[in-house]
Amino acid sequence: MSVELWTWIIVLLTFGLYVGIGIWARVRETEGFYVAGRGVPPIANGMATAADWMSAASFISMAGLISTLGYDGTIYLMGWTGGYVLLALLLAPYLRKFGKFTVPDFVGDRYYSQTARVVAVIAAVFVSFTYVIPQLVGVGTVFARYLGVESTTGLWVGVAVTALFAVLGGMKGITWTQVAQYTVLIIAYLIPAVAIASILTGNPIPQLALTFSDIVSRLNQLQVDLGFTQYTQPFQRFDMLNILLITACLMFGTAGLPHVIIRFYTVPTVKDARASAGWALLFIALLYTTAPAVSVFARYNLINTLHGKSLEEVRQIDWVAKWEKTGLLRFVDKDGNGIVTVAKGNAFKFVPGTTRPDVNNPDTTSANEVFINNDIIVLSTPEVAKLAPLIIALVAAGGLAAALSTASGLLIVISSALSHDLYYRIINPRASEGQRLLVARVGILLEPAN
Repeated sequence: MSVELWTWIIVLLTFGLYVGIGIWARVRETEGFYVAGRGVPPIANGMATAADWMSAASFISMAGLISTLGYDGTIYLMGWTGGYVLLALLLAPYLRKFGKFTVPDFVGDRYYSQTARVVAVIAAVFVSFTYVIPQLVGVGTVFARYLGVESTTGLWVGVAVTALFAVLGGMKGITWTQVAQYTVLIIAYLIPAVAIASILTGNPIPQLALTFSDIVSRLNQLQVDLGFTQYTQPFQRFDMLNILLITACLMFGTAGLPHVIIRFYTVPTVKDARASAGWALLFIALLYTTAPAVSVFARYNLINTLHGKSLEEVRQIDWVAKWEKTGLLRFVDKDGNGIVTVAKGNAFKFVPGTTRPDVNNPDTTSANEVFINNDIIVLSTPEVAKLAPLIIALVAAGGLAAALSTASGLLIVISSALSHDLYYRIINPRASEGQRLLVARVGILLEPAN
């Protein structure tokens, strides 16, 4: 079967599973909607937290950034995981001990101030809306490439599925859906990494293949031959001070992510909050220790697949033709010799005032003739490595799982902030249980429209 058919099958099965869990976990009380009844076991909450935290940025974009930036790209590994450690050690147990439903709830009661509560609501909603946008862009990218559906249409399909299980089950439905989504995304990430590690190095464990084989040395030499610096040479894009400061910013930003913080309200006790933080770190580590290997494999295979080949030959490759249609992969024959050149520099000039390449305006100061959007590197890696269509489709489903799991967490943050903290705690303190649930569910349905 084709990649597209396998993708349709797997996506329909996984989306059906997510909706089914939402129906099974539907709730009728606010405690179940906001904090899953505080009855989630630590290991399950660890999986849900990992899925909530590992967004499309972790699954789709991070290895692509590391593949492009080389050594300096490890700031994302250090910053994001370091931020989670800060959250687990300094915030999670104490927030759970306070026994509230939401972050604005904690802030308002901790400082005895309705003003502080409103400020926290605004901050939570603003951060969540900002963060949910790239998740939906990731959903649209996967749909456009693998399902032949317009990215906007795919985005709305993802929104509809997420809103359905979130409306029915609230935090309870989202929690158990995220457990399923973590299972899908980690399998989808590890299987191609193991397969490619075996092909390139003979060692099926990506982390060991990266450490105990010559694949990094081969990539370093390939980079030098093409005019790049060595892949593992540090401080090429950022100096040491910037590495430190960017990592610190990423850590503090991650520690304050509202959709991750609220996960620790769902466990029975403070002890369980600490335990679930440890489980989450383990589950996160499975992907984050694999990402550097994936980035090396991806860059090595992409260069060997594209460089020095005729443009006509390259465009006959199935994955190249399909990604070119999305506009996320472009070629420009600057020297007119019909041969693709991968070299240091930009294929295109940038749109003035942005970091977006102007694909109609080649950069003649560089010999590079290829533009590859970072977001397609992980998604295209199994195709470049010529893995089976089933594995390629599984990676697409994993990317969707990562994006939807984070989007659902963000939706519940916005909904609970508006319904519990704004409507119930400020506007209508006498609201009944049914009224509060209705406002929360309507809020989830209205958020995507905004």
